[in-house]
Amino acid sequence: MKLTTWGACGTVTGSCHLLEHRGFRLLLDCGAYQGEAEERNRAGFAFDPRQIDAVVLSHAHLDHAGRIPRLFHEGYQGRVYATAPTLKLVRPILEDALKLMKEDIRRARRKKLPVPELLWDDADIRLFNERGKPVPYYSPRKIGPFRLTLKNAGHLPGSAFVEVQAEGRTLVFSGDLGNRRKETLPDPDYPRVADLTLSESTYGDRPHRPFQETLVEFAEVLVRTLDGGGKVIIPSFALERAQEILFYIRRFEAEGQIPVAPVFVDSPLTTRVSEIYGQIQDAFSPLVQSFYRRGVDPFAPARLRYTRSVEESKQINELGGPAIIIAGSGMLSGGRILHHLRHHLPQPENAVVFVGYQPRGGLGHQLISGVTPVRIMGHEVAVRARVYSLGGFSGHAGRDELLDWLAAEQRIVLVHGEDAARQSLARRLRARGARVSLARLGQGYEI
Repeated sequence: MKLTTWGACGTVTGSCHLLEHRGFRLLLDCGAYQGEAEERNRAGFAFDPRQIDAVVLSHAHLDHAGRIPRLFHEGYQGRVYATAPTLKLVRPILEDALKLMKEDIRRARRKKLPVPELLWDDADIRLFNERGKPVPYYSPRKIGPFRLTLKNAGHLPGSAFVEVQAEGRTLVFSGDLGNRRKETLPDPDYPRVADLTLSESTYGDRPHRPFQETLVEFAEVLVRTLDGGGKVIIPSFALERAQEILFYIRRFEAEGQIPVAPVFVDSPLTTRVSEIYGQIQDAFSPLVQSFYRRGVDPFAPARLRYTRSVEESKQINELGGPAIIIAGSGMLSGGRILHHLRHHLPQPENAVVFVGYQPRGGLGHQLISGVTPVRIMGHEVAVRARVYSLGGFSGHAGRDELLDWLAAEQRIVLVHGEDAARQSLARRLRARGARVSLARLGQGYEI
């Protein structure tokens, strides 16, 4: 087997890796770049999509799935293998990405700016949906010369890491690994000992703070802000993170830890994802499944409201009194969150709570770093609201969990991490005797 890394090399987005054996070409993920690297999405593939025989998708996040429609646009005709929950969840994610691309084109035309290319279209999403093939966990599947098994990665509902075997050799691809301290999802499985392990390294340079401390701080921020009549603005990914935040707000309310206040989910995509959650109950932890069995929605605070229209979104900013506003996008690359930040950052009674990764150079990183004013949608905005970053909510494994997951692996290639994080993790892995490489774009590895 030969592995070539074609994405997520020195970045935490753009996952894409090509595995070849006996003339068969298997693509592991084909994700979009986000943040500073977003322009890379407009570059062509380094391989011919017409010559790819199959795609395996680890999970539904855009940075792992977002360029699969472009594969179809450029002639790919094979299957996309993933768990059934992943195939359900990825559809609204891709449809939303297409909608944003079309909005960018309309905006450019309106402002008489260079019009960006539409990288793929509705027909490509239809092809994706038609060619998706569900694969259950722990059920080996023969794909060309490969024997493929998906195991639970604990990162999203239905997320998987991939074990690929051929002629006595084994490759393990981590996808994204989840945080073992989460309550809403099952813990990640452990991998078999492989001849080569391709591992994410997002938080390879630091462990997460104890999760209980994160919950305590989150509750304190909510109480302080809501009791002071302010609004809590939470930028959040539509898939998993928003629902997890709702899970704990509901718990805090039920336990009397925070006042009951209006909770707005101002994201059509989050609304669609939340509707799917009820259809994939088996993908969650036993705790969450127990709520569903009792007829209780574990992701619904008492005064929860999903806003769908632009008019409803605007009305939120006109309301007085305390409230919690959860909106996308999680990395502040667009979406309704920008309107809420522009409106609420200047008021000192408000708070902004980051519960997910913010890429360097982006607006979120600026806010966390204390930059003021910041530029939002062409306007200079003073930052007087309190800004918090609660890293413990991360859906990724921290450094200690990565070291634990990789404990038996001897040959490791690190992807999906900024270079500082990859180098730090590599030093620790090498110290215990592992052979470790930092993947570079287009680099090949024999297995």
